[in-house]
Amino acid sequence: MIGGISVTQLVILLVIVMLVFGTKRLRNIGSDLGSAVKGFRKGIEDEPADKDPEKLTNAEKTSAAPQSKEEKVTASRPTEKDV
Repeated sequence: MIGGISVTQLVILLVIVMLVFGTKRLRNIGSDLGSAVKGFRKGIEDEPADKDPEKLTNAEKTSAAPQSKEEKVTASRPTEKDV
């Protein structure tokens, strides 16, 4: 038993999921999930580990800051579209 779920309950659940989604869709979902996990792992490994917040340059620290005066004004208050 795994957390109060028996093997027969898991088999019944698997059969219901296969009937609802179909084997082709489940295979596509599985491959998409696998490629997403692979991409996530690759992104984690490629990220440089020596980037401490204290060592960041000013350009890296302010890259998300508004670049122009107009962006600063619109960033500080919502527009009619936002409300």
